[in-house]
Amino acid sequence: MRKYRLSLVLLSVLLVVVLVAGCGGNAGAPGGSSSEGAQGDTIKIGFMGALTGNEASYGIETLKGMKMAAEDLNKAGGVLGKKIEIVESDHGSKQTEAASVVQKMISKDRVVAIVGDPTTGKTKLAAPICQQNKVVLLSAGAVGPGVVEFGDYIFRDTLLDAVAAPAVTKYLVNELGWKKVAIVTSTNNDYSVGLTKIFEAALAANNAQIVDRESIQDGDQDFSAQVTRIKQAKPDGIIFTGYYTEGGLFMKEVRKQGLDLKMAGGDGLLSPVLWKLGGDAVEGSMVYTGFAADPENAAPQTKEFIKKYQAANDNKLPDMFSAQGYDAVMLLAKAMKEANSTDPSKFKDALAKTKDYPGVSGTLTFLPNREPVKSPVYLLEVKNQQFSIKTALPTEAPKA
Repeated sequence: MRKYRLSLVLLSVLLVVVLVAGCGGNAGAPGGSSSEGAQGDTIKIGFMGALTGNEASYGIETLKGMKMAAEDLNKAGGVLGKKIEIVESDHGSKQTEAASVVQKMISKDRVVAIVGDPTTGKTKLAAPICQQNKVVLLSAGAVGPGVVEFGDYIFRDTLLDAVAAPAVTKYLVNELGWKKVAIVTSTNNDYSVGLTKIFEAALAANNAQIVDRESIQDGDQDFSAQVTRIKQAKPDGIIFTGYYTEGGLFMKEVRKQGLDLKMAGGDGLLSPVLWKLGGDAVEGSMVYTGFAADPENAAPQTKEFIKKYQAANDNKLPDMFSAQGYDAVMLLAKAMKEANSTDPSKFKDALAKTKDYPGVSGTLTFLPNREPVKSPVYLLEVKNQQFSIKTALPTEAPKA
């Protein structure tokens, strides 16, 4: 059944590519000319993500960062004499809605670029549509494999799982003594499936043993059977590669069955919803990210970003998604200025040449294949229902 649903989703994406191209064609798409790509006095940049549903935390934070960047740019005079306008959308965390959201922003809203999706799976649905219509897609959250391969209009500004997970695994095994590990995968989640493969290879490279492999699905709420098997396997820790909703509920079941185990995972767990659902059960859980809000030790531009974010959000600290959403808009604006054009076919080349950009989420360089290089990776730990920095780990750049 899952294969059937996937086939329908892929078919819908192909149909949208054809429809968008047919409606506008390359000549009528935003990439056709700079005047078409930035009509009137505004430059439209689209936001693709969830503002509702189980992925809303990612999307809401990404959009906050984008709006902050647009406000800063517009206060400084805009870009090439034009104001930045953020076009909002909401696919409701539904995979079947992702393609139509992209179609609307390209054919109706006439955006020159789209920031999103925060998730790998939906970014991969948007990528062929954007590539076909020559609209730049810059994801501020997709960390799994197979994203930039869609073409030269596709970018991302996040720390890659292929870079972060090996560094974190080395720390878990060598510093925390995780010699035996249980790994939990959400099999209907592209991000989770891809991250599991990376962790499996990293565990093998560090001579750690996977004593149990468990499968769940996004939307599941009963994990008693999986936790029972983990209990029998007696691991040193749990690597959970899914999202925060299932992660919080999973750890609640772990504590219910009397296990004193900690969970580690990727930035799919990076949300306050993790402890809202998991309560005390997620205390000590570890999440890696390419950004950590550290007001005391941050770079000047990051300190300023944190200050502005807190002022607008009841003194709450920003997370990776808000920081990378901010950087994404700033990177696009910088590329347009350098290309002296709002034509995506021109400013994409300037964007690809980005080197040592001092973003609020860290220093970024794009490799020749448009993959980002960022360092370090921060390992956060849940303490008293908030994320605290446990350690910063060095990373190695992936091969281009």
